[in-house]
Amino acid sequence: MTIFLAADHAGFELKEYIKKELTAHGYVVIDKGAHASIFDDDYPPYMKAAAEEVAKTAGSFGLLFGGSGQGEAMEANRLRGVRAAVYYGGSHDILRLSREHNDANILSMGARFIEQKDALGAVLFWLETPFSGDERHKRRIAELDTL
Repeated sequence: MTIFLAADHAGFELKEYIKKELTAHGYVVIDKGAHASIFDDDYPPYMKAAAEEVAKTAGSFGLLFGGSGQGEAMEANRLRGVRAAVYYGGSHDILRLSREHNDANILSMGARFIEQKDALGAVLFWLETPFSGDERHKRRIAELDTL
């Protein structure tokens, strides 16, 4: 499984931690930037680069890291075939539902709201949660890509 990562300055430290941990867990990880923590950088180009890779690479996933994760997901969701969910801590129910019901292929995380170890647990849980494949969910996902 290939996982594309992206972060701005606010998510850079968390991205680096997750990258190291996922690599140790045997995942193929491709970092689309930022490659250094540069205060006041703009997140859209990094998020777009990762989302484009996810959209064209079957079976891949993306992890985006920013201050809140919101703008990062908004950028990613502009691309057909991308379904980015946002998470910044708390119950794993939203993670499970984003995979089981929405077949989310990108998880956007708010680095200002979650500790590194909690983020790693969330990412591993999310990656290991399968899409249910229910017809109603397939139908709804198809509708997303036709709008």
